[in-house]
Amino acid sequence: MSDANAGQPPAPDFDRMTRDIADVPAVEVITTVAVHLMSAAAVNLGLAEEGPQHKDLDEARKLINALAGLVTASATEISSFHAAPLRDGLKSLQLAFREASVVPDEPGQGPGEKFTGPIFG
Repeated sequence: MSDANAGQPPAPDFDRMTRDIADVPAVEVITTVAVHLMSAAAVNLGLAEEGPQHKDLDEARKLINALAGLVTASATEISSFHAAPLRDGLKSLQLAFREASVVPDEPGQGPGEKFTGPIFG
């Protein structure tokens, strides 16, 4: 008699996963997503170890826009303690984008600036 699932990984326990995610505070989910967006944007700006190999300003723009929307929308919900470093990281990415662009956007037109307002160095 052979087991049909022999040699295969066990099926995920979705009930347990649902319970686990329910236990995570919203501020932790928001900040984790923000950090992932920041990291991906930094890589696409060519700021990672391998630098220009992964540089893609179109992708970076999308990620920075998403990050700006998330940070702006959630700032009042997650407190200044959590929002301030996210805003600082966002601004750094926006400035890095401006510096990396061959033809910089006009102030107020850069990635995320529709949510944050114009970014100046």
